[in-house]
Amino acid sequence: MREFFHSVTLDRDKCKGCINCIKRCPTEAIRVRDGKAAISPERCIDCGECIRICPHHAKQPIYDPLSVIGDYKYAIALPAPSLYAQFNNLEDTDLLLTSLRGLGFAEVFEVARAAEIISDATRQYLARPDVKKPVISSACPAVSRLIRVRFPELVPNVLPLVAPVELAPRLAKREAARRTGLPPQDIGAIFISPCPAKVTAMRMPIGSEKSELDAVVAIKDVYPKLLHLMKHTDAQPVSASGRIGMGWAESGGEAAGLISTERYLAADGIENVIKVLEDLEDEKLGELDFVELDACAGGCVGGVLTVENPYIAKAKLKLLRRYLPVSRNHLVADMNELAAWDRPMEYQPVLELGGSDASESFARYSEMQRLLKALPGLDCGSCGAPTCQALAEDIVKGVGSFDDCVVLMRQRMEAVLRALSINPLPDDGKKEN
Repeated sequence: MREFFHSVTLDRDKCKGCINCIKRCPTEAIRVRDGKAAISPERCIDCGECIRICPHHAKQPIYDPLSVIGDYKYAIALPAPSLYAQFNNLEDTDLLLTSLRGLGFAEVFEVARAAEIISDATRQYLARPDVKKPVISSACPAVSRLIRVRFPELVPNVLPLVAPVELAPRLAKREAARRTGLPPQDIGAIFISPCPAKVTAMRMPIGSEKSELDAVVAIKDVYPKLLHLMKHTDAQPVSASGRIGMGWAESGGEAAGLISTERYLAADGIENVIKVLEDLEDEKLGELDFVELDACAGGCVGGVLTVENPYIAKAKLKLLRRYLPVSRNHLVADMNELAAWDRPMEYQPVLELGGSDASESFARYSEMQRLLKALPGLDCGSCGAPTCQALAEDIVKGVGSFDDCVVLMRQRMEAVLRALSINPLPDDGKKEN
């Protein structure tokens, strides 16, 4: 197992020790110990939910500064489809794409173009008789990581194609090298991202040995600079994508772009995603061909690195797509290798109790169940773990204690006071006057 890289980090100085984050983490990767949160690198999937929920801004995303453009002789901007939906009164995407060159980019290659190619490749994949259905989209890196650590039985269902964010730099660099004659190290592919999970996808890609992305910058950093540039820029013909590619910015856009099937489901928001994955694991949705899952509410337009309300962004996107052609990019023979995974997704048992063999793992599980019966079952989070079961797991692993449970501690104190014939504490935990 490779060392984990994470694009979601914790600023301990800002952390106040509240339990908002531990209750919302989909993999129970966060604990509060000694008054501060701590993130388990093995469990974290970089969904960014803790960034969204933290009232003290103690969780921070990692991404590259815009100055990274200067690190390359030939820098290529890879705008996410969700970038289009951030601007008011934008009627021509060419104006936005032309303005990106004003930031210092030598070229612009829309990720929406790669999205249309992946849509084409997915249609062909679904038509194969040997495919295990329903096929689960591999576009959202946070969802792919969630499946890899929490839903091992669904790993074979994941679409074995790279996400558009990975295909785009492969195509862009190939075209740029042919046109300019520059060596690969002089060409930089820089993604303009709505979420930090794409940074993790660049550093630790799933399905690929190495990512062709060179840097990831945030939409929120690019947005104010583009606003100024767009007022002083004349649009040039740059856009080369259609409705399908742009539709990938919102939940359901990828699935609707398949066209070949209506037997699909699209869900967004990490809690809804987990419910769908649980139903898939229980084989309740076997009649479907395709499942699209987005960790962020609303899809990529709801990423924590965006600036616009995701629902307003979806409305803007609808207006922008009205008069576009359905698709302007299609899969050709020499793209098959670029679009396919070069290594399979593997289950990572980071959520298991561990143990050197099956008998030890079973013994730990039995011990956890015994401990769980002794805990109050309130799942209040006061112990610093999200649930009583999580605390029981921590105790079995030697990283937690019964003393962490505030409820049990109170019960023990009241028992001692009764034994000493002293009135127990009132319900509010304060002495009576």
